Amino acid sequence: MLHDFNLAGKRVRLWQRTGESYEHILMKALGFAMFFGEFPDLEIETKLGLRYTPDLIAFSPKNDFAFWGECGQNSIRKTNWILKHTRTEKMVLFKIAVGAEQLVKQIREEIPPKYRANGRLQLINFCNNIVKLTESKQIEKVSRDWFDEFEI
Repeated sequence: MLHDFNLAGKRVRLWQRTGESYEHILMKALGFAMFFGEFPDLEIETKLGLRYTPDLIAFSPKNDFAFWGECGQNSIRKTNWILKHTRTEKMVLFKIAVGAEQLVKQIREEIPPKYRANGRLQLINFCNNIVKLTESKQIEKVSRDWFDEFEI
């Protein structure tokens, strides 16, 4: 199914594949709307030839990754691998209504501090009614009351 969004003034069309939840599509759209201003070359699901394909990616001038976004289910093992094996400057995990404090605690226990230093890893936890709040798919700006943000 094709979803047509207007995100931060830009038309973005996202295809929902079989087995993929609408919430996963929505998190990619919201992540794009949140970070497009900071990373104007932000791309959605660009294959990199690595072990993992990011949901959101922006390249730095050195052809490293200025931004890497992962939406929805994402293992701590995967997050650790990305932080350890890529020169990603900023990685953001996007979730909807998870037990954020417990997740942050677990990530801090399992990923060494050197891989998440200086605000390199963040969690954006959207509120449980985010689908209803964004049903028009016209998202000029992600409202600050739609999410909680955690530095890991």
